[in-house]
Amino acid sequence: MTTAEHGVAGRDSQMSGKVVLVTGASRGIGAATATAFADAGAEVVLTARDGDALSSQAEAIRRSGGSAVAVPADVTSEDSVRALLAEVRQRFGRLDAAVNNAAGGGRPPAPLAEWASADFDSALAVSLRGVFLCLKYEIELMLAGGTGGAIVNLSSTAGEQGVAGLSGYVAGKFGVGGLTRVAALASAARGIRVNAIAPGPILTDRLAAAEQAAQERVAASVPLARIGTTADVAAAAVWLCSGQSSFVTGTVLAVDGGRLAGTPAFNTGN
Repeated sequence: MTTAEHGVAGRDSQMSGKVVLVTGASRGIGAATATAFADAGAEVVLTARDGDALSSQAEAIRRSGGSAVAVPADVTSEDSVRALLAEVRQRFGRLDAAVNNAAGGGRPPAPLAEWASADFDSALAVSLRGVFLCLKYEIELMLAGGTGGAIVNLSSTAGEQGVAGLSGYVAGKFGVGGLTRVAALASAARGIRVNAIAPGPILTDRLAAAEQAAQERVAASVPLARIGTTADVAAAAVWLCSGQSSFVTGTVLAVDGGRLAGTPAFNTGN
């Protein structure tokens, strides 16, 4: 394959020329996803609340030969999300794909009765209402472009099965699955596909900071016997936004090493 066929300096070209928005892109899964789209040839718009971290990520992508701009925004604010998509429209005139990854809010794990209502509201403000707002204005811009598009929402395995102590997080992620399906049904006839990813244990900052023994316990709970990487999730997001998944919409893709598949076989010692 020639350089022209494969993109700049050996880059994958499956998203060449596409404009892609990634929320929560200042670190973790969001940063890895933005980098993966740039590596696939896309022009990437990174957004998050932390403007300095966001700018650093965008600069790192540009240094490696990718195309990236940083536009700080707060997905809990409708005015901020509306302004973000207006900026995308002004800069590029269209939006081809989006990954709604922003997360946060809530509180550390605790029994439901110990959750303050404000903490519950805070969890849903980012992980559910924020996804709704992004979907609303992303779809609006894609419809204006008239060429369709693809959107991926970040859910969690905690959006497919309950996890004790995480009332707000679980409620929000279950809601993301429902919103994904509703948006997919409403947009399919207009050429817009909407899917979600449900990551299992992923080596983001929090898990990376845990002791080795804790990481080993988590890995042991995964059928594939390892913790996932942010690159695992990013690769799934690129695939769901590419033409390779053109007949996939309204689904939640588990990237979890098999945890949602069921109970592993008992170890009999044989």
